[in-house]
Amino acid sequence: MSAAGLALKGAVIAYQWTLRPVLGCNCRFFPSCSDYALEALGTHGALRGAWLAGGRILRCNPWHPGGYDPVPHPTLPKG
Repeated sequence: MSAAGLALKGAVIAYQWTLRPVLGCNCRFFPSCSDYALEALGTHGALRGAWLAGGRILRCNPWHPGGYDPVPHPTLPKG
């Protein structure tokens, strides 16, 4: 994993250890947004993983029903 990926994973883990216990787990999705971010970063790398995690965080609001939303599988290039 790249240095950027490790830094992003470290930031998510720091959030999980410091702020999540204080704020509580109010995520509308399963897995939670921070768990989704860790999985997306591990599966897709820093750039695409951060893009997927950011989109997920933007969808986590009172106007979205939430529910089960797994990280998409990596796609292989066609050719």
